[in-house]
Parts: sequence; structure tokens; C-alpha cells
Amino acid sequence: MYYGGDYNPEQWPEETWHDDVAKMREAGVTMVSIGIFAWSRIQPAEGVFDWEWLDTVIELLHAGGIAVDLATATASPPPWATSAYPEMLPRDEDGTVFWPGSRQAYAPSSPVYRRLASELVTALVERYAEHPAIVMWHVNNEYGCHLHYDYSDNAMHAFRDWLRAKYSTIDALNAAWGTAFWSQLYTDFEQIVPPRKAPYSRNPAGQLDFKRFTSDTLLELYRMEKRIIRAAGATQPVTTNFMGAFPPADYWRWAAEMDIISDDCYPDPNDPESFRSAAFARDLMRSFKPDVPWILMEQATSALNWRPTNAPKAPGQMAALSMQAVARGADGVLFFQWRQSRAGSEKFHSAMLPQAGTDTRTWREVTALGAALGALPQLPVGARDATVALVFDWQNWWAIDNPDHPTALDYPALVQRWYAAFHRMNVQLDIVHPGAELGRYKAVIAPQLYLLTSVDAANLLSYVEGGGHLLVTAFSDVVDENDAFRDGGYLTQLGEALGIRLEDFGALVAPGAAVATAASAGDSSSSPAAATGPGQVFAPFSSPLGVVTGTLLAEEIHLDGATQLGAFTGGRRDGDAAFTVNRHGDGAAYYLATIPDDAGCALIAEHLVAESGVEPVLAGLPPMVEAIRRGDVVAVINHGAASATVPVPSGVVLGCSELSCPTDDGVLAAREFTLEPFGFVLLDTEVESFQGSAQPWPSIR
Repeated sequence: MYYGGDYNPEQWPEETWHDDVAKMREAGVTMVSIGIFAWSRIQPAEGVFDWEWLDTVIELLHAGGIAVDLATATASPPPWATSAYPEMLPRDEDGTVFWPGSRQAYAPSSPVYRRLASELVTALVERYAEHPAIVMWHVNNEYGCHLHYDYSDNAMHAFRDWLRAKYSTIDALNAAWGTAFWSQLYTDFEQIVPPRKAPYSRNPAGQLDFKRFTSDTLLELYRMEKRIIRAAGATQPVTTNFMGAFPPADYWRWAAEMDIISDDCYPDPNDPESFRSAAFARDLMRSFKPDVPWILMEQATSALNWRPTNAPKAPGQMAALSMQAVARGADGVLFFQWRQSRAGSEKFHSAMLPQAGTDTRTWREVTALGAALGALPQLPVGARDATVALVFDWQNWWAIDNPDHPTALDYPALVQRWYAAFHRMNVQLDIVHPGAELGRYKAVIAPQLYLLTSVDAANLLSYVEGGGHLLVTAFSDVVDENDAFRDGGYLTQLGEALGIRLEDFGALVAPGAAVATAASAGDSSSSPAAATGPGQVFAPFSSPLGVVTGTLLAEEIHLDGATQLGAFTGGRRDGDAAFTVNRHGDGAAYYLATIPDDAGCALIAEHLVAESGVEPVLAGLPPMVEAIRRGDVVAVINHGAASATVPVPSGVVLGCSELSCPTDDGVLAAREFTLEPFGFVLLDTEVESFQGSAQPWPSIR
């Protein structure tokens, strides 16, 4: 189990380094990431390298028994580089230059940046490839984090080359982009520019391809550095840190290039429900490489510095969120950063070693967590335990984000709404690409698959035919991979299996928007759910499950073999089908003609779980408590600010927080016990085959 964080010794004098290593050993640190933002220290001028300080740091860490995740330092070019080569600087869609003075001031497609980065990485890896302290290579850092898209001339030339490779001929591009509309026909690839600021709406297929190009361009930077690492003979795993569901990079394509998946995750302590979004991010990381444990590369020990309000974590909350990652497949828990910075933009960002020193709650929690993680036995990978899959697709996300739709949809938020519904029931989910192998799942939820390729549609159909339960929601199967309609209307690929025909999308007013409705005019007591006409806000429907509140869309669908499970009540779709099921092959295909609110998602999720025979990890838990299975290990974590009484199965206790240890001898019989606020317990449920230690475990606080 790796434990540690980003270490930035270049910010501190050498005498501090010895103290750092001593305190790292005290805290139970086993690995640190170094060099992430050290380009200017490693290379003070072009062709000039200063290795002495880095040699010293690596040797100190190695002597202290601390492994090194060595970064390639290419995340932030030094001032000498951007001064000598200003053409490497990126631009926004208005043409404004992003100047140095922050970080990530480079155009990803800049030939100059690529040359300088290659020279740096080559020198770095040749020096350290065989050093015994180096256990991992950390390429760049958070690709695209602050600069999602670059519109510079570097990007323009690279985009044209990317389009030539994809389409071969300009006629093929014109056909794919539908450029006959608005006189956009191109006669040469040299006429194409990135989707810079324009008088009005830009070509949606062009914007979609530019997002694909951007993801591919960033990925090629990663591949470039990985090739250099391997060419130098380095055999250690190579990674770069993901950032959850991050818009500019299609992590499904990236994951294949990662030896180990790593993630940066910062749930907001001000939001008591943020542990659910953190759980989604952990399950996403686990799902990218199901047979390889992942690493939580960055999190905060307490408060951040970059939100409008940066609340500290509550006592025990840092450990609870760390154990959430471990329970969801992580074999590493790291932080940004080891020692809190004294100067710079992130000096108010918390760290493992706070500015206030070791007589602090943060330090006590950091050392206790290190001891607890160090006491854990090797855990199973635990990525094959879910029987429900939730579809999430970057290509679809990019297409939905294009303007000029019936209504604006926040795709990742809507996907996570469904995730939260199952999470509240403690039903474990995998996050999957629509083209993934689905046969092992009892139920699959596919929200808002607006862009659906023929290959992915065939995969979903095959899943249903084979006996699966598939839930498809409104605004799905609308366009092809070029964001264009297919012949024959909507739901042209899934409609037969769903047993319905879709005629119109029926956009509603976004909840919370100011609008006068026929039902509410002159009557402040009227419910918005009763609104009719163009100002309709909600589209409730009734079903045997109860009344579900629909939002955003109230589609006009017609039954074509499906069975109606719910009908709209009130509004322009009054009495029409809203929720249907159709038996197709050996399975069942469900369709929702609206987008339910949180409570509606919960009702439908409960129905799907019952119909498909899905079992929760543990049933009957309080709302702020989650249960996670990792192979034979079950974790129960209380993310609430109040104590909670929970049922647990029999097992050997692998770890627990101080006031939540339910037994003194390490073996627990199934019973109820009390979890303190942010308390947790990890149990190996296969007592007979347990190979770990049943000795007393360290407490977290």
C-alpha cells in the first residue's frame, strides 16, 4: 500500500530535506512523487542541467526507505523557454495569449514545446532509469487541467493534419460535417481553423472533432514521453494523474496506455453529499483497468485554496475518504502535498506536514492513517464484484455539450444522479463504455446516450437479447458519430428493442428558471408540476412505483410493442406513456421519456434492482453510511457528522477508526454496532481462508 504525497524539495533549503525524510518515516510514508514542477530547477537554461540537488534528494529518500514516483517535470515550462520561444504559448478562442507566470503555459501541439520536453525527459530518464529508488514514472501532470483547449496556430496546423489523417479527402470531411449548411463547404484542408470565436453557432461536427483532436493531442504527448522512458530501458510502471470525469480527455482511450491508473480527487467538505461524487470517481478509476489496482495520487488532508470557500475536513473525514478509495480498489493513498508551501499560489492548500507544525490534528491524523494503511494485508483487486453497470461515454458528453439542442443537459451530473441512486442503496456499480463487455451484469443503465455509434448500439442490443436488463433514458440514440441524424427519425437503432417510437423531445423549462405558467398565474399556491403549455416546468408521471417527477424533457413516445409502466399526469403529455418496458430476446429493455429528479431516480433504481435480482453489499444502512465490497473484504464507512448504528457481517477486522472498533480480538460475529462520525471498519468476510494478521490494529485518531 503506497502512502505519501507530492514532495517539492526545490521549494526548500537542503537542511530541510533531512528533516522531511525523518518526519516521513514517522508518518509511515512509503512513496513520494518528486519533480512535478521542477523543470526550472533541473534545467536552468537550454542545454544546461543541474542534477546535484535531485541526486541528493533521491539518495536521501532511498536511504530512508521511501520509494520515488519520479515525474518528468514537463508540466510547466520555465521562463527561459517561453521567453526564447514565445510561439509555444497557447491561445484561447478569442486569440488571447496565455502568458507565463502560472503553470501549463504551453500549446500541446507546439513543435518547440515537444522538442524541449523530449530533451528534458531523455536526460532525466537516462540518469535515473536504473536507480533502485524509482518505482514509478509520473508523466507531466493533470493534462489539460487549466487549459482545456488551445486555439493557437500550433493547434490549427496540427488539427488540419489530424483531419487529413481521419478523412483523407476534403469531400469526405464536408460530408461528415454537413458543410452544405450555411455555405461552409471547404475546398482545401488549409481553409479549416479551430472553432475560434465566431459570429454565431459553430459547426457541431467540427466542434466534436476538435474535442477529439484535443484529447488525442494530449494523449500523444503522454505517449511521446512514455516512448522515451521505455527507449532508455526503464521498466518501472508509467502513469499520469487523471482528474475524475474530466471533460477534455477521453480517459477510456487513455486508460489502455496507463500501466497504473492514478487520480486526483478533491470532494468539498462544505457539501455533505460530496462523498458520493468521490465514490463515483473511485469506481470510474477502478473500472478503467479492472484487473489492476489504482492509486489515489492526490487529495487534501484538510482545506483547499481554490474554491470560493475552503472548509477544513472534519475530524476523521480525511481517513474516511482515504479508506473509501482503498475499499474501491486503490492500492495507494497520496496527498498534495507533503510539506505545506511557504509561498506561491497554493500556500493556503493543506498538506501532510502543515505550516502550523506537528502539534496539530492534521499531523496526528496523517501519522495514524499511515500506521493503519501499513498494517493492512495485501488486499484483493476487487474490481469484479459489481453486478450493475452505468454507461459513461466521453464522445457522447462532447456531443451533448454542443449548443442548439432542445434543452441544455449537464451529462456528467445526470449520470452521477443515477450513480447516487444506486449508491444510496449500497448497490455496487462499474462505470463502463457503451462498447464494453456487458454479459456479467444483471442490469445496465445508459443515461442520455444522445450520440450512439452503430457498434455500441449493437453491443447494447446483444446485452438485452442475452438476458440483461437495460434502462435507456430520454435523449438517447439521436445522432451518429458525426452528430448528425440518421435516416428514419430517432431511436433508429434501439427503438425496436425498446418497443417504442419517439416523435418529439418536449423540452421543459429548466427547474428554477423564472417563468409564468398557466397554472401558477395569479395563484402562488399552485404546484409547478401542474403547469401546462410552453411554460411547463415539471412532467410528473404516475406508476406502480409511485409518482415520479420528470424534468428537462417530456418526450412524445408511442408504444410499438412495449408495456406502459407509467404515464404523464398533467401538462401537454397528460396520459401519454412516460416509462415503458419491452421484452426483447431473453432480456428486458426499459425506456424513460423524461429525466427524473433524485427521488424519481431512486424509485426507478429500486424497481430495476428488484426486477433484475441485484443484491446490495449490505442492506438497511443509514443514509450517510456506505458499504463497499473488494473481493472478500467489506468496508463500512460513516460519512455523516452523527454516529450511526449499522449491521455488519461476520469477519476478521482488518482496520477501523478509534471509536468504531467492534471487537477486541480481531474477529467479529455478525451483529449491529455503532460507527462514530466518519468512522469505518474493514472486514475480511472469508474468516476461514483469511491469510492476514488478526493482531490489534492501529486506530485512526
